[in-house]
Amino acid sequence: MIPGVHPYLVLPLISLFFVLIFGGLSLLRHEDLSTQFALEVLVLTGVALFLSWGLGVIIHPILFLIFVYLLSMRGRLLVDVANPLSMRGKHQIAESLFRLALRLRPDAVTRLIVLINYGVTHLRQGKLKETIEILEEVLSAKQLGTLGPKYEAACRYNLGLAYLRAGKEGKAVREFNEVIDLMPGSLYAVGAKTALRKRKEGKTRAQPAGLSQKEDG
Repeated sequence: MIPGVHPYLVLPLISLFFVLIFGGLSLLRHEDLSTQFALEVLVLTGVALFLSWGLGVIIHPILFLIFVYLLSMRGRLLVDVANPLSMRGKHQIAESLFRLALRLRPDAVTRLIVLINYGVTHLRQGKLKETIEILEEVLSAKQLGTLGPKYEAACRYNLGLAYLRAGKEGKAVREFNEVIDLMPGSLYAVGAKTALRKRKEGKTRAQPAGLSQKEDG
């Protein structure tokens, strides 16, 4: 326990710092603060306090922090597991994990992260129609103000690739130019410039790029 702090205040303090840290990271990434995330942490804290105070169950702060992290970050953690599987060609397993992440009802931003990577997995398999539908859905959700610039760049880059491979060159060029304007120094902008150059050379192949929690620094 924390010296000088009442035992029943330790868990709420941990929750407060947890929300502030991840809320601060969201602001740094130019994302909206997630009300759902804060409410989930609040509910988990309430359950832990009930067990600790009402039933006399001793909950170690570190175990509580791990529990809150795993539950609140469930969608992003599944993305981090699914992405390497998809890159190794295990697309079916990856897709199952993405669908599970969506069924677990993540917050709005996490849902978009899942959908972007789900779309990239379809793109790696050459499922252009499915890719375009999913990534267009992500961009339509952008109107709600939940999509950070890095996520938008990843989405537009991969959507541009899907358009290009589907023969929709005008739409592809528009998306690539959006990526370059949005994050000119990013890897997505480099990929977009490369795709535009290869288009002029009569080539349409470029590598899809997902966006995992680890990349989201």
